[in-house]
Amino acid sequence: MNTPELGLPMPVPAAGLPARVRIHEVGARDGLQNEKATVPTAVKAEFIRRLAGTGLTTIEATSFVHPKWVPQLADAEDLYPQISDLPVSLPVLVPNERGLDRALALGARRVAVFASATESFAKANLNRTVDESLAMFEPVVSRAKGEGDVHVRGYLSMCFGDPWEGPVPVPQVVRVCRALLDLGCDELSLGDTIGVATPGQVTALLAALTEAGVPVSALGVHFHDTYGQALANTLAALQQGVSTVDASAGGLGGCPFAKSATGNLATEDLVWMLRGLGIDTGVDLGRLVATSVWMAAHLGRPSPSRTVRALSHQES
Repeated sequence: MNTPELGLPMPVPAAGLPARVRIHEVGARDGLQNEKATVPTAVKAEFIRRLAGTGLTTIEATSFVHPKWVPQLADAEDLYPQISDLPVSLPVLVPNERGLDRALALGARRVAVFASATESFAKANLNRTVDESLAMFEPVVSRAKGEGDVHVRGYLSMCFGDPWEGPVPVPQVVRVCRALLDLGCDELSLGDTIGVATPGQVTALLAALTEAGVPVSALGVHFHDTYGQALANTLAALQQGVSTVDASAGGLGGCPFAKSATGNLATEDLVWMLRGLGIDTGVDLGRLVATSVWMAAHLGRPSPSRTVRALSHQES
């Protein structure tokens, strides 16, 4: 389809916010991993190519997890060579050393490990305690850094609330964040996996991390929109100096191991807000909307993104 004619927000800069935000696009991995039907590899590759054409510079491509656990991403070895020529960063998730081996064999230069701030989710997702999972990640991170200085991101899920444990104490999150950095992670992504955070919690956690010596430049945020708080939480993070924000084109995604997790923050909704704040992203919103409409057609349902619906006149 042609890029829709856009009405765009008037930029009105606000004091104390970053001049530029790097969007860490997760639609192709976190977005598609929760689909009931498997998306064909060729469609995934085209989706990533279209995302790259919007100006996004970081597009998380896939996960080298065992196909038994996330069958929707079982085609990682077939997918990655089809997109590796793109002039963008293409991080991949690696759950363990075997996953790292598979990623490195294909030339991946950016990898991510997926940790939990809570014992319950660590058990559900990795069948390990928090400390056991950190021990599993230690050789993954050290090998990634030692074998070619690969960039390593540490995802930390359940930073604000857990479906089994309820609200998560800030010191508990800070401890695991420090542990991931001490392992050698270059960057951390703070995940509100079930979307229960509110701006006050976000501000409190970021202040505690700063006090614990975690540089804000090493932090990204990853909000789900279960209760409609993702944009508000993102703004709270920006006010604390965070300049990396995870988002998913069209608002795709959830978490196969936490059934109360709904869609990620939609990249289009994020870009609309950032543009209105005068914050540069380098993203062409029209092309991004067109890409999400195209993918929604392949998935057989309209995008949940309000911005996609408003700018493309999708039917509910």
